[in-house]
Order: sequence, then structure tokens, then C-alpha cells
Amino acid sequence: MKVAILGVGLIGGSIGLAARERLGAEVVGFDPSVGTLEAALEVGALDAAAGSVDEAVAEADAVFCAAPVNSLPGLVGAALAASGPETVISDVGSTKAGLVEEVAGLEGASRFIGGHPLAGAETAGVRNSRADLFEGARWYLTPTATSEGVLFDRLHSLIADLGARPQAVETDEHDRMMATVSHLPHVLSNALVGRAAETLAGGERHPEVGRSFRDTTRVAGANPAIWADIFAANASRVADEVDAVVARLQDASRLLREADPEQLRDYQQQAADARRALEQEVLEGGQLFELRLAVENRPGVVAELALALGRAGVNIEDMSLDPSSDMRTGAISLWVAGEEETERAIGIIRELGHSASAVSGGS
Repeated sequence: MKVAILGVGLIGGSIGLAARERLGAEVVGFDPSVGTLEAALEVGALDAAAGSVDEAVAEADAVFCAAPVNSLPGLVGAALAASGPETVISDVGSTKAGLVEEVAGLEGASRFIGGHPLAGAETAGVRNSRADLFEGARWYLTPTATSEGVLFDRLHSLIADLGARPQAVETDEHDRMMATVSHLPHVLSNALVGRAAETLAGGERHPEVGRSFRDTTRVAGANPAIWADIFAANASRVADEVDAVVARLQDASRLLREADPEQLRDYQQQAADARRALEQEVLEGGQLFELRLAVENRPGVVAELALALGRAGVNIEDMSLDPSSDMRTGAISLWVAGEEETERAIGIIRELGHSASAVSGGS
């Protein structure tokens, strides 16, 4: 397998390391910075450095575009134009709707499947890349109705082999979720740092900073150039989340001014319960069950299945496609964790008009 990396920073370099170590893949990278390519070769993230996008993607099975979000449409377009009909193209950007919309009109757009790994580190740059960066991390994929099923299967399996947990979501849902759990925390962190600086400015002695302040403001001011592009790409959704949090802060202000200990205890307990519930959703798992189904071999059927299950909160842990000899139908195997999730998955698949049966056993 040959994997091409376009943009070899922390994420691109970590994909390269994981692909080489876990998959035994040949990894070729391109980056506008010669110094970055040299560093990528030194740390073992690449087998070879390419002098152009065309050179990097030649005969590649999969291409990952790992550049700032405002550069991705052009980079994806270049990768599609330079690669063959069997090459799947993906990206790692933290916003998806705008990119998918821009790519939709390009020739070969059915080979592009947007992606976003929820992984990162305190430090940036390829020298800080790690082969285990994606271990256990959620990696969102955003197939569309025109996405080629075989290529989605290849990308899904590749990402799982890197150690991540791929899950299909719709682009708008992805961007809404990221506005809440990724982009909003940066805005709040910036606001808290700004408020603390105003309050403490000019004081003879600053108080000791507690751990809660350090933890809450850890991402304040992170990489201004990159985050300016992210905020701009998801501006309306992030602004909506800011407004929603402002309303919650106003409720908190009212409770604090009333200073009723019982109400304040309830306020804190509700937050604790909500956090536990969110953690439980992340930690849920169980025995793997294989779902076997036969489907019509038509564009978008795999994306339809993956997105329908994703909307219902059912994650596909692994999958396999086996087209029939006449290419008119295809057999699909999906692996889902837990009996309850499996039953829900079977119901969803049948609602879409497909038959499905479950077999216990890991993939």
C-alpha cells in the first residue's frame, strides 16, 4: 500500500509514522517547506519526500491532505486531478461543510471523503509526531451520497488500522458538534484569560494561579493563524454556541446573586451528572457482532448506511465489502459493539430496505 501525505506537520507526520509502523505502507510526503520534509525524513514519518503534489500522489492508494483549513479546497482539488481513479482522497481539517461543498463540483469528487481525527498534542510540528497519536481516538468521516463505497471501505479500514475509531457523520452535524466541543472551548479560554488580565492588571502582586485556571485556559491563544481560519470557517455555528453559553452564564449569575446554598448545590450536581453521562457515552463498548447484509450496488449506498447508523449513535467498528461477480449487488459485513447497539443497527438497516443478520464474534 502506498499512502501520500500532503502537509507534513504533527498530524500528517503522525499518519506517516503510524502507516509505516502499523501497515507496513510506503509513505511519500509533500510539503511547501523543504525543512519540514527533511525533518519528516529524519523522524521516520516518510519513506520519501516528493517535490510536488503530482509526484506524491502518483500510484497512491490513499491521500491525506493535512493543511490549514483555508488551503484544503485547493489541495484536495490538486490531489484529485493528479491521482488515479482508484485513489481515495481525504483530509484532516476540523471543519467539513464548506470543504465538502467546494469539492463537490470537482471532477472525481466521488473519491473524496472528508475526515477529521480528534487527536492532537500540546506541541506542533513533525518532530513531535507520534505513531500512537490516534490510538483509540475518534476519527470522523463525512461521506456523501456520491461517495464510492469501495473507497469508503478502504479509508475506513485504513484509519482503523492506524489505531483510530472511524465514524461516519454528516458534514453539518460534524461542524455543529465541533463548534460545541472543540471550537467553543477555545473562545471561552480566550475570554477567561482576557478577563483575568483585566482584573489583575496593575496589581502589586498577582495571586498564585490555581490548577483549574491553568487547565481551563490551556488552549488560550493557540496558534492564531490556524485558529483564525477555523473560527472563520465555522463562524455562525461557533457564534450560536457562544450565545447559548452566555445564556447559561446569565443563569449562573442569577443563582450566585441569590446565594441560595441548596440551589447552588443543585447547580453543581447537575453539572457533575451531565459530565458523567458524557463520559459514559465515550466509554461504552462491548462484544463485537458482525452484521451481514446484501445491498444493491449503487452509488451512495455505503454512505447511506454509515450515516444512518452514525445519526443513531451506532458506530461501525469495522467493515468489509464484497461486490458480486455481476457488480449488480454486494455483500457488506459491519461490526458493531454490544447487543443493544446491534439490535438498533439491524432495525435501522431494515428500515432502509436491506436485510440483515447478526453473528457474534470479533473482527
